[in-house]
Amino acid sequence: QVHLVESGGGSVQAGGSLTLSCAVSGYTSSTCMGWFREAPGREREGVAVIHTDSGSTHYADSVKGRFAIYKENAEYTVTLRMNSLKPEDTAMYYCAAGSYNRWSPFGMCNNFWGKGSLVTVSS
Repeated sequence: QVHLVESGGGSVQAGGSLTLSCAVSGYTSSTCMGWFREAPGREREGVAVIHTDSGSTHYADSVKGRFAIYKENAEYTVTLRMNSLKPEDTAMYYCAAGSYNRWSPFGMCNNFWGKGSLVTVSS
C-alpha cells in the first residue's frame, strides 16, 4: 500500500519562506510527484509537480518564480521550497503522486494523496 508522508508547513508572515517535504512509503512506480493546495471555499488546484525520473517540472502561474520543487537523493522524496509567500498562498497543501503527462501535468499526478499540511501566511 502506498502512503505519502508529508512534513513542514506552518505559519509565516508575508514575504517569508516555508518548506514542504514528501516521501513515498511503500512500492510505487509513479512518474510524478507534486503538490496541490485547497484554500477555504475554493477548489483544489495544482501548485507544482516534478517528473520523478527526468526532473522536469511544471508550476502554476501564481507561484512561478517564487516556489521551487526538486527531488531529494532518496527515491520518491520531493521538497517544495516556498519563497516570497503571500496571504493568498494560505491553504492546506497536499502531496500527490501519479503519472506525469506533459500535456496535462496536474491532471494525472493524483493517484495517491497525503493527508495535507497547513500553510498560513499572515499580512
